[in-house]
Amino acid sequence: MKLKSKLSSKIVVVALLVGCLVGWSARADAPAAWATNCAACHGKDGKGSTMMGRRLSIKDLTDPKVQASFTDADAANDIKNGITEGGTTKMKAFGDKLSDDDIKALVAYVRTLK
Repeated sequence: MKLKSKLSSKIVVVALLVGCLVGWSARADAPAAWATNCAACHGKDGKGSTMMGRRLSIKDLTDPKVQASFTDADAANDIKNGITEGGTTKMKAFGDKLSDDDIKALVAYVRTLK
């Protein structure tokens, strides 16, 4: 009985560690995903002060007022489906390139920019 209990405890500990590592890995990949997919327009710092950012009038994501103007669900939707205004694509969709977990991690990363 003791052996079975020790084995069960070890399985639980291993499962928790794997869960933590997976969560940590998703957060660790968000800066890389930002650099690869977002920084060209939004800038490395999120201010949108790139050539493309100025052309598209991208909002400064480091501004707390801008951050307060959208929910996490809004941000995830925009990343996944893109943004179109007046028939013009302001931001391309990344839903075919990024998983839902990647998008969630990016939204969390955006929140750290303020």
